[in-house]
Amino acid sequence: MTSDVILDKPPARLARVFSGIQPTGELHLGNYLGAVRTWREQVEAGTDETMFCVVDAHAITVPYDPKELRKNIDDLVLDLIACGVDPEKTTLFVQSDVREHMELAWYLASVTPMGDLSRMTQFKDKGEGKDFVSTGLFTYPVLMSADILLYKATIVPVGEDQVQHLELARETARRFNHRFVGKKQKPVFFEPKARLSATPRIMGLDGEGKMSKSKGNTIGLFEAPDSFWKKLSKAYTDPQRLKLSDPGRPEICNIFTMHKAMSPKETQDEVYVNCTEAKWGCVACKKVLFENFEKELIPLRTKREQLSVDKVRQAMGDGASKARRIAVETMKEVREVMGLGSLGT
Repeated sequence: MTSDVILDKPPARLARVFSGIQPTGELHLGNYLGAVRTWREQVEAGTDETMFCVVDAHAITVPYDPKELRKNIDDLVLDLIACGVDPEKTTLFVQSDVREHMELAWYLASVTPMGDLSRMTQFKDKGEGKDFVSTGLFTYPVLMSADILLYKATIVPVGEDQVQHLELARETARRFNHRFVGKKQKPVFFEPKARLSATPRIMGLDGEGKMSKSKGNTIGLFEAPDSFWKKLSKAYTDPQRLKLSDPGRPEICNIFTMHKAMSPKETQDEVYVNCTEAKWGCVACKKVLFENFEKELIPLRTKREQLSVDKVRQAMGDGASKARRIAVETMKEVREVMGLGSLGT
């Protein structure tokens, strides 16, 4: 362990917020409520320097269709911009357009023990019982560390399930500085801090684990209203509420959790009373939730329909150029302290 290394504080500037999302299919409610809506709020507030990345290289650790991945990248960027992650106000880009991510990941792998990677929960979950488990899935957290440290991010918004990966990034920063910089020089990397989401954890429609496209328990954010309602109306609720006269338990109900993320406080209070006193059935509760979703999603759908893939790709190129300027400077420092290269560039 190298936790005794004392790091200087980063120079005074706006906090730099970095976060990424995989292009593994349509943006769903869990993505939106757990991350993307918060990203929009951070961009609109303008109090931090924000960088958001479509981490396509993370999506190739399992078998995939290249044509489908290309489409998923375009679709996700359209979704993000429609949701208010404005590329004119933030740095929004695609990971593989900035090759320094992969270069830094290789260098950081030299200070990352295999034991740490083997303890990563996500590797165990995704690799368990599979005939083929790629090396990329095993080293996935190293690339995640590179994503964050490359931009010297000071804040990383994460859900509870990603805290373990961020801790690895912090430890990697310590190990790198300890090995290549020492205590007397200015460190190359600073330790990013987690910004935990205040949004309650959104469970899947089946009530088992978090909302996940791989489990088929999601609702796409931009699904047609009829399809949206059809899925929401069948969502898992309180298993003990078998009859309308049975009082509900909102504290364990995923629908009420969504109300807490989506509905105004007075509606939450109304739902709680009508559920616990068996005045409403689950369908009535879901209808109110659906109406509140529609109020927020109608303008997002309209905006998405107005976006052009060609213009969005151009915006991603501009975002990659902005990100690359920071990445290039970081890699100059990294190569210098590691003794790499012939020209020091």
